[in-house]
Amino acid sequence: MHKASNVATIILAGGQGTRLHPLTLHHSKPAVSYAGRYRLIDIPISSSINSNFRQIFVIAQYLSNELQHHIQQTYHFDVFNPGSVDVLTPQENERGEKQWFKGTADAVRKNLSTLLKSSAEYFLILSGDQLYNINFQSMVEFAEKTNSDLTIASIPITGNEALRMGILKIDQDQNITQFIEKPQHLNLIDAFVLDAAFFKKRDLSYKKDHFLASMGIYIFKRETLIELLEKDSREDFGFHLIDTAVKTKKTTTFVYSGYWEDIGTIASYYEANLVLTRNTISLNTYDEHNPIYTRPTYLPGPKIHCTKITQSIICEGSVIEADEITGSIIGLRSRIKKGTKIRDTVLMGNHFYMPPLQEKKPIEHEFGIGENCIIEKAIIDEHVKIGNHVKLINKNKLETYDGKNLFIREGIIIVPSGAEIEDFFEI
Repeated sequence: MHKASNVATIILAGGQGTRLHPLTLHHSKPAVSYAGRYRLIDIPISSSINSNFRQIFVIAQYLSNELQHHIQQTYHFDVFNPGSVDVLTPQENERGEKQWFKGTADAVRKNLSTLLKSSAEYFLILSGDQLYNINFQSMVEFAEKTNSDLTIASIPITGNEALRMGILKIDQDQNITQFIEKPQHLNLIDAFVLDAAFFKKRDLSYKKDHFLASMGIYIFKRETLIELLEKDSREDFGFHLIDTAVKTKKTTTFVYSGYWEDIGTIASYYEANLVLTRNTISLNTYDEHNPIYTRPTYLPGPKIHCTKITQSIICEGSVIEADEITGSIIGLRSRIKKGTKIRDTVLMGNHFYMPPLQEKKPIEHEFGIGENCIIEKAIIDEHVKIGNHVKLINKNKLETYDGKNLFIREGIIIVPSGAEIEDFFEI
């Protein structure tokens, strides 16, 4: 096992997440709920801890307060299990100017003086919005074995996905010979197509028209990261510094073939949640040896009254009187009243059962879903109150819609955090 003190983890969690709007109206992207009980940021932090890399820096910017609070409440170390998770946010310089981060590389550059207080020989750089079950020990060992200045994790993808990702061209020793970030046309990467020898070497079945894509997971030698950030003053790793590294440094790829998902859009977020309810490849949340850590809740098991539940996940603290729940995730402290049908929906749950200032008012002020509602293909954010006899079914098959308390993106209905839907509302 690699010496843990030689590796520090940097998690990039500062993006605004515009493509995940309206879920990012009130949350930073890494703070968005996942699987009814986690936050997206929990996956990279947990993977780092499970890899025994416990010196972790999270670089945040957009709506960072909720993210900082979650991290402070969740990740505690002690003298017997040493470690730290430090959240770094923009600070004022000596002239009183706020140093906002302009990109992924710029965020690391502006925090370099803090990061270099670590004695780490390698820096593992992760994104705050990806899903995977990876032990990074083997990736670091590969970087050491090949004496690479930069190692990029990669995954085989189809041509349809290539235009939205960074595409690698490699030789037989997994050295990266060329890199293009989000190519504008497939004909630009004709020479990047993987050959049959690539699949045979890894005992994988041959797949035509496949490419090798960067997962946005990097391992830099300490001196390499410093040199690149100083010599290339541009803002982004993918569009700028990786290209420079491929041309000037020994750059290799660590090929990964397991589950990996980048939460880039509403559709990818929705599917990444609901796939957990099916017997197909998804994030493994049931591995006791590599748990996903999150804030402890100390909630009781869900209370369920006469509800038909099919292929769904019901989280702790929920009180369910619904008629039917099918193919859905029901988050912490969810309340669903009688007669209601929930289908193919992500219900994020709540931090508490009712608004603190309303605790002495009648019970109808609590968060949750009322009686005799029908909700299909939807994402219901935290702290939402939906009245009685509401139908959220997208009856007109809209792809996009913007309302006061409700949105539709890619055909998926979204009710943002804090919204209230009145009785008998239909869409």
